Amino acid sequence: MSITNEDKQKLIGRFQRDHKDTGSPEVQVSVLTTRIKNLTEHFKVHKKDHHSRRGLLGLVARRRKLLDYLKKKKYQKYLQTIQELQLRK
Repeated sequence: MSITNEDKQKLIGRFQRDHKDTGSPEVQVSVLTTRIKNLTEHFKVHKKDHHSRRGLLGLVARRRKLLDYLKKKKYQKYLQTIQELQLRK
């Protein structure tokens, strides 16, 4: 269900702005997207896990807020991020 340290480091390396960046909106959105995908797979097996579903809704809301911020501040980065993560357009 959760993301491993190795996977998280790969995502950070792929989306970071410089070598010390771990908290930019692009990095946070990529990590949240991976966690959301993992939870979605979890719910295919465990349909009645309502407690985790509530956590999933929180993750989706947090990702939505970060994407809105990115869209408002750096539109080109927003487009690049959603294209790389294969989210909406």
